[in-house]
Amino acid sequence: MVKVATFFAMTLGAFVFWQSMDKVHVWIALRQDEKKERMEREEEIRRVREELLLQQAKERDSLA
Repeated sequence: MVKVATFFAMTLGAFVFWQSMDKVHVWIALRQDEKKERMEREEEIRRVREELLLQQAKERDSLA
């Protein structure tokens, strides 16, 4: 009886472990995707800001 209970407990423990590891991997992947998207948005903002500053500098130079 002890062997059956131990086997059941170990099987249940392994199942819970693998399910939690799967959830951890999904969570990590989502965090990495969010980080990548955030970095891409920040890069786009930086690029647009540089273009706007260059455009403003050209307008100032043409007016002067």
